[in-house]
Amino acid sequence: MMKIDAITQEIIQSSLRATSEEMFLMIAKTAMSPIIYEVLDMATAITTAEGELASAGSGIPAFVGALDKTVQVIIGKFGLENIKDGDIYVTNDPYFGGVTHLNDVIFVKPVFAEQQLIAWTANIAHWNDVSGKSAGSMSPDAVDIYQEGIRIPAIKIFQDDQPIDSVLDIITHNSRMPDFLQGDLWAQIAALRLGTRRLQELSKKFGVALFLAALDNYLDFGEAKARTAVCNLPDGTYQLTEPQDDNSQLAVSISVNNEHLTIDLTQAPAQVPGPLNLSRDGTLLACRMLLLSLVGDRDVTNGGSFRNLEVITRPGSIYDVEAPGACGIYFETMIRLNDVLWRCLAEQIPGALPAGNFASICATILGGQHPDSGQHYSIVEPEMGGWGASAMGDGASAVFSAMHGDTFNCPAEIAEVRYGVAVDQVALNPEECGAGEYRGGKGIVVDYRIKSNDSFLTCAYTRSVVPPWGLNGGFDGTTNRIEILRPQQAPTRHAMESELSLQAGDTVRVITANGAGYGDPKKRNRKTLQDDIRNGYISKDYAIEVYGW
Repeated sequence: MMKIDAITQEIIQSSLRATSEEMFLMIAKTAMSPIIYEVLDMATAITTAEGELASAGSGIPAFVGALDKTVQVIIGKFGLENIKDGDIYVTNDPYFGGVTHLNDVIFVKPVFAEQQLIAWTANIAHWNDVSGKSAGSMSPDAVDIYQEGIRIPAIKIFQDDQPIDSVLDIITHNSRMPDFLQGDLWAQIAALRLGTRRLQELSKKFGVALFLAALDNYLDFGEAKARTAVCNLPDGTYQLTEPQDDNSQLAVSISVNNEHLTIDLTQAPAQVPGPLNLSRDGTLLACRMLLLSLVGDRDVTNGGSFRNLEVITRPGSIYDVEAPGACGIYFETMIRLNDVLWRCLAEQIPGALPAGNFASICATILGGQHPDSGQHYSIVEPEMGGWGASAMGDGASAVFSAMHGDTFNCPAEIAEVRYGVAVDQVALNPEECGAGEYRGGKGIVVDYRIKSNDSFLTCAYTRSVVPPWGLNGGFDGTTNRIEILRPQQAPTRHAMESELSLQAGDTVRVITANGAGYGDPKKRNRKTLQDDIRNGYISKDYAIEVYGW
């Protein structure tokens, strides 16, 4: 092993993180779709030559852990000896390194220096439409992956740094929004090229041998941080079974043994005919997010961070789907799994984690004909919600789920111009719940007013029946759902819908859950309680009834 002084090691580490961030900003500044450039539904990363995660930029936490797996699939499929400088590969298929679902398209590029493969640049972004039976390519009623869109099974899309036109044509012509697709594709390609240049400059500055040694050292550092975090947990086996909205039961077992964490998911339900299945790699992401919440330092996340984590699944279950199972709504199963794991530790290791949160992506897909341009539009929105309180304080209000981390909501002005809907309301959820010594954060209420006839709603919400769970005497939160308000008709409630018909004048009201509370409400600080009433978080009647004010 080459010895590296601490200053040089830190410079190289920081340079890797800076390169990942610069690639992220490149996509954000050049992409075509608002879900990428406004919501930031994407991620960037650098891996080692062998496909271990070396550094990650901002973006969706669950995405970051997907990119190393794609590189490893590419290496396994093509062989290192056949991978050349100037190649770029693409996949979106959960059965071929795509990890998530067909909308999330991954590009990876090998980085060469001194005729040696030294690293890979990689990125992933959500494309608005990749064909399939439904506009937006996500259908809660899909029965297999063939109904969800075009499958891109880990193939080469550039050779000698030039596009393979036939591959581009096939992908482009399988989208209802080809202009957006091409704009997003080239933004991702540009980011790969930028990252490649930065890594080549870095390896030239320090030398290839020292650069590679620094990557190895960094992975070891990530491993040490994760082992320390697990060491802080008491040894033992923790188990939890939780009912879900559809009356199924999710059972998990977490074993802590010194520095090692084992998660057993073999009691999972069998894979389902619908799109709520999760690939094994996707399941690993949910488990890794739990581990990172314990480590608490995302800046040092890399492949070494997960060396002390073992995940056991059962093929043919919802956590280890077998082809051709549908995966389009995988994200709700992933966040449900992460939430059950979170609760398992939170309830049995006091103070380790906060109480339950809204824990859903709350995917809201609206589409139709733009009232001004006449072109097809498709709005794909994750929604913000309320987080649970902890022993340290109140839960956060109007924040995205753990899975969506660094994303943003699409501004009303952008939605109204690009999508052709009117955003009549964005407010905190006024429902009273989540009481505790520290109260749960507030979800949101958003009204989208439809402006074109023959529009549609597709949505995928969980935590629509079973609310977020309180801790240590704290009260439960509320539930996620959508209400459709039609003129002269009673409101209707929805959570899982595929292409529900909408007409001009209808309002789609998004309501996301308030988080759960922590501790006995009677112990809440009186001054803080007065501020809650003054700020409209709770009413006087609720304060008297629940908090003893």
